[in-house]
Amino acid sequence: MRRRLKAVALKNGYRFDGKKIYVQSMLNKLSRDVEANVLQAKQLEKAGCDIVRVAVPSFDDLRLIPAIKNQVEIPVVADIHFDHRLAIESVRAGADKIRINPGNIGDQSKVKEVVLACKNANVPIRIGVNSGSLEKHLLYKYSGPKPEALLESALNSINMLEKFDFNDIIVSVKSSDVVSTIKAYRMLSEVCEYPLHLGVTESGTRQMGVLKSAIGIGSLLADEIGETIRVSLTGDPVEEIRVARDILKSVNLEKNYIKVVSCPTCGRTKIDIINLTKKVEKELEGVKKPLKVAIMGCAVNGPGEAKDADIGIAGGDGQALLFKKGRIERKIEEEKIVEVLLGEIKKM
Repeated sequence: MRRRLKAVALKNGYRFDGKKIYVQSMLNKLSRDVEANVLQAKQLEKAGCDIVRVAVPSFDDLRLIPAIKNQVEIPVVADIHFDHRLAIESVRAGADKIRINPGNIGDQSKVKEVVLACKNANVPIRIGVNSGSLEKHLLYKYSGPKPEALLESALNSINMLEKFDFNDIIVSVKSSDVVSTIKAYRMLSEVCEYPLHLGVTESGTRQMGVLKSAIGIGSLLADEIGETIRVSLTGDPVEEIRVARDILKSVNLEKNYIKVVSCPTCGRTKIDIINLTKKVEKELEGVKKPLKVAIMGCAVNGPGEAKDADIGIAGGDGQALLFKKGRIERKIEEEKIVEVLLGEIKKM
């Protein structure tokens, strides 16, 4: 079923048009520290974050919303749990979107109040279903936070909002289990016409979190499922943006960047490909050019296997061959490889 792609993050006219996947992150500073939250929001925006979410656990914390909005150009989402009044006041404070979990926000009358506030202000709602906060009757029905439970919770919440004549909706069905996450989103995409926000929740620190997010989010994006993504890592949220962008690159959903490919090296390798690759990647970080750069250890993996690269080098004995589109250009001494390669890329 083709999704309507109606839900919006209103600031700066963001619209889901099927051409861009929006990267989201969440502030993790203490809510009472407004200055720290504003600084982190600015850092996230600089790193390439498209949408920033902030927890609003108390009425005092509502001041975060205007403080952040005054300092960044990206949309600000208010994350609300338990108290529906905080959602209503967040709308009044200027939040561009509200994230609620109807399973813990209260009865339908309270959800209706939130819906009316959002509808009057033209503010979207993200239904954030999470394996850790599923309704008790669904946990009992499915013997735990199974994908089917996540799906039913999401559909129940959608029906509730639609009953109140509200359809500016985004939906997520996150689990800390990768397989459950993928299955839940695939089932939801078959029956849901709203934009989907992807993520594997509570994925852990960098090593495991990156793996789980890449498998979960990447698999769904490869299936053409999802409009926004959030990589959840225990750590600096700026790292979430880097990982999210890399996931988009790996499934060819971010075009204007340099893709570096390199061989794993073997006994044929006679130059330091490992450190060469690290240096080149560091120098090219943030460069916006749609180029494929190959750094290969020998002629086997050079212009042959990497012939589709825009530019690359193939290592020899203390030197390398520079090639473009599979055609050999010239030889470079090992100590000048990085300098020459970067210079050529700059001219392209």
